[in-house]
Amino acid sequence: MKAIAYQQNLPVNDPLSLQDIQLDTPVATGHDILVEVKAISVNPADFKIRQGMPAPEGEWKILGFDATGIVKSVGDNVSLFKPGDKVWYAGDISRAGSNAEYQLVDERIVGHMPKTLSFDEAAALPLTAITAWELLFDRLNVDKDNANKNILVIGAAGGVGSIMVQLLKKLTKLNIIATASRPETVSWLEDLGADHIINHRHKLSEQLTEQQLPLVDYVVSLNNTSEHIEEIEKVLKPQGQFALIDDPETLNVVPFKMKSISIHWELMFTRSLFKTDDMQAQYQLLNDVATLIDNGQIKTTVGEHYGVINAENLRRAHQRLETQQAKGKIVLAGF
Repeated sequence: MKAIAYQQNLPVNDPLSLQDIQLDTPVATGHDILVEVKAISVNPADFKIRQGMPAPEGEWKILGFDATGIVKSVGDNVSLFKPGDKVWYAGDISRAGSNAEYQLVDERIVGHMPKTLSFDEAAALPLTAITAWELLFDRLNVDKDNANKNILVIGAAGGVGSIMVQLLKKLTKLNIIATASRPETVSWLEDLGADHIINHRHKLSEQLTEQQLPLVDYVVSLNNTSEHIEEIEKVLKPQGQFALIDDPETLNVVPFKMKSISIHWELMFTRSLFKTDDMQAQYQLLNDVATLIDNGQIKTTVGEHYGVINAENLRRAHQRLETQQAKGKIVLAGF
């Protein structure tokens, strides 16, 4: 099978940073299904791992944490899928990823693909939908029916933010304050349903004051958390909740003590990495999101299409994400 992989951690402009290779097609056993990959999207996790996680000695590291495809075969213990099913998933960070023609994935973290989307359109959503859903409803456990509560989403125009704003709009009564700094991302968030938009290039507390907005009950930080941490403390109410998904080198949360602010970290790979008792929650979550899409409540967050799945196009996608200027998700399709 065709695959795109690396053996060395190299800058994205180096042709060896991602290479077109040939590998044997894997065989499904146990709870695994073998998926013929039709489309993928690219996430910040891809370039962060490419930059910092070495491939095992003499082996290839295959990235890719979003995919849609068709089930080709199933393991002996599989009960949720059969050959021919259209599926979508984000996979497992400890296993070979979706930048390959065929991929093994545990059925318990896979969902049935939305019927109303193409493979390309659906590929934009699994990782970000799982991350946004788990952060809001498993980590923060937001008070969904309280219209008097406010949530601030920092970096809301990216992949996770784009689906999070939609989930908040459709599944909660919270007042949604999102951040964006460019006209095109402001327009994007308005279309997705944000109630208010402030500029994260300026002090968040001053932006709230200028728009006569109150302190918030929840803050979600999706990128550059260390740059905003002082302002996050200022804009949160006493006993507020703060959640993040990025990896700041330092994170001084001591000032949060006076307000008894709770801190929540979200990594959507936790369930698959540790084979948690509730691992199958991701199967159900993805099916629930598919229903929302098929009912017209959630739309795809495709921002750009980069063509077929090969090393050259994936290097371009990584380079784009490294600028932190992407709007929505970058997708690729076909080999």
